[in-house]
Amino acid sequence: MTDMLVNLYSLSEDSLDSTQSYQIRHVLPPEKHKVLDWVREHFSENWVSECEVACAKIPANCLIAVQDKDILGFACYDTTFRNFFGPTGVKESARGQGIGYQLLLASLFQLRVKGYAYAIIGDAGPVEFYKKTIGAVPIDGVPALRQMNVL
Repeated sequence: MTDMLVNLYSLSEDSLDSTQSYQIRHVLPPEKHKVLDWVREHFSENWVSECEVACAKIPANCLIAVQDKDILGFACYDTTFRNFFGPTGVKESARGQGIGYQLLLASLFQLRVKGYAYAIIGDAGPVEFYKKTIGAVPIDGVPALRQMNVL
C-alpha cells in the first residue's frame, strides 16, 4: 500500500449528499465506548487505538454514519498524524451505498476547514477508488507508518 495526497481545494461541496437516509456527524463523548466497541467488532484493534485518539478531541476527529441509532461506518481524520485521513470503514452489510465516500468527503472538508490545503491518506487501501473519486495521487516512497516500523 502507499500514502496518497489529496488537493482539498479541488473538491466540490456539491458532492456531499444531503438526501441520504443516514446522518454523518461527530462522535459525542458519551458514545465513545460504543463507537470503539463497534470498530473493534467490525475492524481491528489498531483502528480502535486510532479512533480512541480521534475521540479524545473536542469535537471528535471521528465521524460516524448513523441510521436509526445503528452505526453504519466511521472515518477518522487529523489523528494518526496531522493532516492524515483514516482509518475509515463501513460495516459489510452497508457497503456499496456510498457511505464510505460520504464519510471520506465529510472528513476532507473538516480538514479543509482546519486550514489544510492538502490531505494525506495514509497507507491507502483502495488506491484506484481514491484516484477516481477525489483525484488523489500516490506519494512515492515507503508509507509513513511502515517507515516508522509501527507494529
